Amino acid sequence: MAAIIVDDLGQPTRVFAARRTRPAALAGLWEFPGGKTEDNETPEAALVREIREELGATISVGLEVPHVSGAWPISERYEMRLYFAAVARGELTAGDSHDELCWMAPGDLASVAWLPSDAGAIETIQERLSTWTA
Repeated sequence: MAAIIVDDLGQPTRVFAARRTRPAALAGLWEFPGGKTEDNETPEAALVREIREELGATISVGLEVPHVSGAWPISERYEMRLYFAAVARGELTAGDSHDELCWMAPGDLASVAWLPSDAGAIETIQERLSTWTA
């Protein structure tokens, strides 16, 4: 699961990105933060928990951004689901997993080096944001 955190779920103008510090193979690449679901946990609950643990804020989870096959491929064995989200309480702060955080305009998303799994979703996310209706 990963959260495409925007500044406003009603009328988004900025998108949040976090630069990974680990594992070494992924250090320096940008991501939409998130993580794995635990047993008996919904994807939405997993995102709320993961963002609170990794970045110290509570999010509200919005609409899913599905891949044409349902979920976004990470590898032959793994896939990820992406959801729009917004900060409900607190402030996003870098922890052990990230060394840099930034907000960017949707048109600037391609200007950073994304994790391969996230990079595949950039065009779809930009398209969704350009046609956003609350």
